[in-house]
Amino acid sequence: MADKINRVVLAFSGGLDTSVILKWLQRTYGCEVVTFTADLGQGEELGPARHKAELMGVKPEHIFIDDLREEFVRDYVFPMMRANALYEGLYLLGTSIARPLIAKRQVEIARQVGADAVSHGATGKGNDQVRFELGYYALAPDIKVIAPWREWDLTSRTALIDFAEKNQIPVPKDKRGESPFSTDANLLHTSSEGKVLEDPWAEVPDYVYSRTDDLVQAPDTPEEITIDFKSGDGVAVNGEALSPAALLTRLNELGKRHGIGRLDLVENRFVGMKSRGMYETPGGTIYHAAHRAIEQLTLDRGASHLKDELMPRYAELVYNGFWFSPEREMLQAAVDHSQAKVDGTVRMKLYKGGVHITGRKSPHSLYSEKVVTFEDDAGAYDQRDAEGFIKLNALRLRLLGRRDRS
Repeated sequence: MADKINRVVLAFSGGLDTSVILKWLQRTYGCEVVTFTADLGQGEELGPARHKAELMGVKPEHIFIDDLREEFVRDYVFPMMRANALYEGLYLLGTSIARPLIAKRQVEIARQVGADAVSHGATGKGNDQVRFELGYYALAPDIKVIAPWREWDLTSRTALIDFAEKNQIPVPKDKRGESPFSTDANLLHTSSEGKVLEDPWAEVPDYVYSRTDDLVQAPDTPEEITIDFKSGDGVAVNGEALSPAALLTRLNELGKRHGIGRLDLVENRFVGMKSRGMYETPGGTIYHAAHRAIEQLTLDRGASHLKDELMPRYAELVYNGFWFSPEREMLQAAVDHSQAKVDGTVRMKLYKGGVHITGRKSPHSLYSEKVVTFEDDAGAYDQRDAEGFIKLNALRLRLLGRRDRS
């Protein structure tokens, strides 16, 4: 072993993988393990994670289970949504945006308990190893990182179960068989990847979906809702003021009922390969559409178009794990500056997987019915001005045309 590790903070779910990692760290490094379990709204009971850690010898004072739902939505999801971020034009970045917060809290705990290392359960093929570790190194440049999937020889689920049984790690009966796919969930989304989903031609089986109801079973009548925005962030649904996490939770409930937010995507991972995943982002899909709708009224054309140019770069930074980079922070400052007057209300109908904008209003609207009307505008717009505007814009085209056609 190159480095002596005395104490390590492990991102711990209590599932098979991280339970094996906990024991493997204890045996391989002879170190004390501190577990950290983040409640990001994944909808799972977290008590068993505490019980599992205790069974495996972790001291009660070294078991951290933190409710981070409000911080997650307020400080990570909402800033990303202000940028209208979509990776490769489609993906709302539900997994990506959770990783920097987990990394940040791990580093904080490491400092609190005097740990000299952190560890995660991400595999050597995925993006999450990059996201976690870029976060660690940005916040604690000299921290030691242990990535078991890049070190051990437990290369299959059977090997993990064998290790667990040999080391008295409880494995529920429903976890002993081969999992048909892997999932990751938080308040923003659920992702499903692997196994049955690896063939991009095969249709996603119905049993994969967990966050959205089947479109056939969705209500046959549209449901109308409103979302209120203040400085670019959602603050109320149907007139009821809600905290960031409560607002997203409410939109998730609405989106689930109407089958909104399913995305079957083949994406380009940062590590180089393509992967196929099924993402369910019910509330985020509704929120994204509403935010763009309120910006249509309140953002100047130049600011709006510049945001759209910057968005792919912002999304790529989040996807690749550069949340704590100076360039993401610079882009965030520009995005946040644009949101000062993004206030108002968006009305929409939810129906059979669709989000249909039906109205928007804002006290800071740049829309002028008097200017845009096809009726008499009482001198608000002099149509004769358009002639000079067109001729000035056409000047270079006319010069090119005269030269090339002479």
